[in-house]
Amino acid sequence: MQHVKIPQDRIGVLIGSGGETMREIESAAEVRLDIDSENGSVAVDTVGDPVRGLKGPEIVRAIGRGFAPEDALALLDDDLMMLDVVDIDAASRNKNDMKRKKGRLIGEDGRTRELMEELSGASVVIYGSTLAAIGTPEAVDVVRTAAEMLLDGAPHGTVYSYLEDKHNELKHQGLQYHRYPGSETEEEV
Repeated sequence: MQHVKIPQDRIGVLIGSGGETMREIESAAEVRLDIDSENGSVAVDTVGDPVRGLKGPEIVRAIGRGFAPEDALALLDDDLMMLDVVDIDAASRNKNDMKRKKGRLIGEDGRTRELMEELSGASVVIYGSTLAAIGTPEAVDVVRTAAEMLLDGAPHGTVYSYLEDKHNELKHQGLQYHRYPGSETEEEV
């Protein structure tokens, strides 16, 4: 059994209407969730396939970091799908610095976050004091590097160039995935 702590305001999302989301996660990941809504602690117990069960805590953690349940369940789609979380607060000196760095990651009208998503092929969410990405190891690594560059003060243009280069490199290697708007599936480019 593993324990995952999620923010109070994400517990409702994890449970879903009438417990629907919780049951869907339990069924898909072959786990049992015991949610303590008082403190945000979620016990994840594997009840079926141990390999699928290993993804259970990651799905809960992804929902806790701001992903919609359907995006978090994508972790089950492929053995290669993974979650990575960048702690913005750890890279900040104080609350104002954290706010500024979070703004740099989001970009004007959300454009920087969108570009990270489009050019890496990963799903990217900025929530609270974290940036989280779900995707292949290569895609998640591109997002982490771009985020770290921005947190270290690199100009947005430099980061966009890095993202473009990595996009072309991954595409050339056949590793680039592109999420088509309105589609729940990813297709290889």
